[in-house]
Amino acid sequence: MEDHKNLNLGKKGEEIAAEYLKKKGYRILAQNFRVKGGELDIVAEKNGEIVFVEVRARNSNAIVSPAESITQEKRRRLRRAAEIFLVSKGLDLHPCRFDFIFVVKNNKKFEIEHLENVYI
Repeated sequence: MEDHKNLNLGKKGEEIAAEYLKKKGYRILAQNFRVKGGELDIVAEKNGEIVFVEVRARNSNAIVSPAESITQEKRRRLRRAAEIFLVSKGLDLHPCRFDFIFVVKNNKKFEIEHLENVYI
């Protein structure tokens, strides 16, 4: 049952993050882009820059913070998936960056933290 709750929270977090980005003027290019060994939660574009967004959703009482949950292995997989996305869409000459969006559920309210241009 706990895994089901976590899955629902993760999906809800991605929906909240996508709506947040749209309100900030981003155009969503892809969601849940899957390749062997990795997945990109959200790929967006703003001002000609491709933005790969990793979304982490947690309850406020979670033991591990959203930032701590992004391991070096996860970062490696994000880089690889981003490379495949760029080449497959013919966008490999566009500037790009990685962002993290953390969605924390505190009671019934969601708080968003957006870290732009993080080092992967």
